[in-house]
Amino acid sequence: MLLQFRVKNYKSFVDETVFSMETAPKQKGLDYSLSKFKCGKRTIKGLSTSVIYGPNAAGKSNVIGAMDTVRSIVLRGNIRNAVGKGSPNPASESLELIPNNTLREATPVSFGITFWESGLLIQYDLTMELGKFLDDSYNRKILSEKLTVDETVIVDRGATLEIQNLNIIKDYLLDSDGVNVNGIRQIALNSLNQEELFLTNGFKLLYSQKLVKLITDWFTNKFMVICRADSLQLIKHFADPQKPAIYIEKTVNRAAEVFGINSNAVGYVTGDDDTGARLCSVFKDEENGKIATMAAELFESYGTIRFVTIFPLVLKAVMTGGTLVVDEFDASIHPMALMNIINIFHNNDINTRHAQLIFNTHNPAFLNSNLFRRDEIKFVERDDDTHLSVLYALSDFGTTGDKGVRKHDDYMRHYFVSEYGAIKDIDFTPIFEEIMNAESEEG
Repeated sequence: MLLQFRVKNYKSFVDETVFSMETAPKQKGLDYSLSKFKCGKRTIKGLSTSVIYGPNAAGKSNVIGAMDTVRSIVLRGNIRNAVGKGSPNPASESLELIPNNTLREATPVSFGITFWESGLLIQYDLTMELGKFLDDSYNRKILSEKLTVDETVIVDRGATLEIQNLNIIKDYLLDSDGVNVNGIRQIALNSLNQEELFLTNGFKLLYSQKLVKLITDWFTNKFMVICRADSLQLIKHFADPQKPAIYIEKTVNRAAEVFGINSNAVGYVTGDDDTGARLCSVFKDEENGKIATMAAELFESYGTIRFVTIFPLVLKAVMTGGTLVVDEFDASIHPMALMNIINIFHNNDINTRHAQLIFNTHNPAFLNSNLFRRDEIKFVERDDDTHLSVLYALSDFGTTGDKGVRKHDDYMRHYFVSEYGAIKDIDFTPIFEEIMNAESEEG
């Protein structure tokens, strides 16, 4: 379960920005959507959902892009560029796209993430020197790297390398009876590479392959970050077929029928010349028993394709306790279907593994005090002069005073009269008036 994400100097977010999935103090109501964990004497309360609002080009997608980027770096194990992946989030592969383009001096980039997995509270922080925007030849360097487990520092990499209290992870060490800390630390120090993460390289090899696997498995399978709604691809693992085949997922088709798709089935087709799986409409001729397929984009609406593509991700998140982060989750999908999916994440009888859903949107229907808590509603606003973004939650306004937000306020109405910020007046009339006047003068 994601509890906190931190970023500094990622595109429009120059100052440190904290995206929290922990409950804010003094927020009451809708407690059915909370997950509770014990870490020492502290009780951690995590949110199951969060929705991000803001005008176009404010930086909403940058929040999700930053999450995708740190995920990519951790799984790659270095701060070199990826080769030939074609990600819908180019900054996750070409790191020279990360620094803010208005900064005149090379400024470090920082990421931090805190999550709960398998009974452990894990925090990982990384600060890098990537150069200035578009400087792909810069001599990149990891400035600091820190791994904390159950609020105890395990690894602290800075000017030197400190391996600290390993007792907290003794069940995860390569040698359960203990390790020669000084000897192995010297080997680790000598093998440090300024472009490689110590976590997934030296620490994994010399100290704890088991703990690193737990961390990377969470990033691989449970931290599902989907950038760019128009580039959404299914995250699904097929068995490696020896022959061309058609896969029709019964659960997805049952959901599709509820959604309103009942004239045909949808499935995934693989072939000898196709390295991946292609979403298709599947038709069966009842007279001769033959099956025909047609590319889904030729037969199905965009909303249907998005639903059929994204539903397995929702299912996977709920069944594994994953965190699903989606850019424009609601694009082309009916609000009633979306409301029900959100309610699934809020249902304690179904969401028993503490799955989470995070998405950005322009749809005001979710600004509802009966659907989301105040600490689940986030806003992104961009300054017109500096072009820098800030992130804040509805709960940051407090509950008292003229600007206080109370539990049963009409969030939608207050948002549209700009009481919460993160909204812009848009008027194209002057553009058309100028064109019309110009045409009139020419006439």
